[in-house]
Amino acid sequence: MSQMKPPDIHLQEDLERRIVHGIACEWENALWVLSPDERQHMKQPLFSLRTLKIRLGYWAGSKNEIVISRTFALDYPWDDVRDVLYHEMAHQYADHVLKTSETSPHGPDFLKACHRLRANPKASGRYKPLHEQIHNRSISNQDRLLLRVKKLMSLAKSSNRHEAEAAMTKAHEMMRKYNVELLDKASHRNFVSMFIGFPALRHHREEYHLANLLQKYYFVQGLWVSSYVLAKGKMGRVFEISGIPENVKIASYVYDFVKNTIDMHWRRYNRREMLNRYRKTDFAVGLIEGFCNKLAAQKQRPSHREKTTDLVTVEDPMLNVYMSHKYPRTRTFQRAASNQDDQVLKHGFEIGKGLVISKGIEVKKDGKKLLSI
Repeated sequence: MSQMKPPDIHLQEDLERRIVHGIACEWENALWVLSPDERQHMKQPLFSLRTLKIRLGYWAGSKNEIVISRTFALDYPWDDVRDVLYHEMAHQYADHVLKTSETSPHGPDFLKACHRLRANPKASGRYKPLHEQIHNRSISNQDRLLLRVKKLMSLAKSSNRHEAEAAMTKAHEMMRKYNVELLDKASHRNFVSMFIGFPALRHHREEYHLANLLQKYYFVQGLWVSSYVLAKGKMGRVFEISGIPENVKIASYVYDFVKNTIDMHWRRYNRREMLNRYRKTDFAVGLIEGFCNKLAAQKQRPSHREKTTDLVTVEDPMLNVYMSHKYPRTRTFQRAASNQDDQVLKHGFEIGKGLVISKGIEVKKDGKKLLSI
């Protein structure tokens, strides 16, 4: 008589099956950047999760198999897992498409494969995953402007409203100055791409407004990209931002800050729980647009030190090249509001006009710092 497995074992097995299915879906989706002839040579391999002591994953050419670390796949964000998958796909591409005979696993053929698949050549071995790099990234003493931004955002927590407002405005000015100075330097810039929020089959309207906020005022570019939705077992979409690591970190922080602010004020506004999820979207959109209105008004105020305090993102030609390569084919779409409650939206708008982005209190959860910049 067979012994029944405990419920947690069944949950673990189901989760791992979903992850492996998601890896297979992401593998197939990644092929869209290749030519039809290249895709013909990329036969779908086996996918598996295994206990690996050092490596995050590997390509077993003799078995036509891509292996991902079980612990890594279970414990890290999905775009980190996908990063490693693309790296191993590049090994497969080097073997199956380029027919490489290189003795070095990371030689010129492999680097060419990474370029074709938009894969990270470093995402293996003792590589520190991107989310960990971004959120644990410290600002060097050489980045004096970013250090001032960090200090100003601490001041923005002040209970004195005028002091808090002034600190946030000055922090934005410093961010713009930092990015303008970067453009004056001809040196190569390192760009990264990271998911903001979570993959889903459908996103609420406020997510699109938040995406526009980050791109317009926080020096990153973004696109809605295909990504696997673990809970649904299907491919959905998620917003991915790109930029230099410092800007990506700040934009990610602002996203979390605004989302938490929306939740906090919505609980107060809807304390009797009489309004549904659609009204929360109206409230959230209003709050985000109110904050955008505030930032737009700030850029009109002249500075006694600078010719302009324009907060609109300074266009980086190097970032444009990076985006054009990473996303060679894109399309636009629009979502219109349906059955919007203008009164609820207006209340959110008024709250948004008073929003101040400040440095968050560092809260530790499972050994990780949250809302820290």
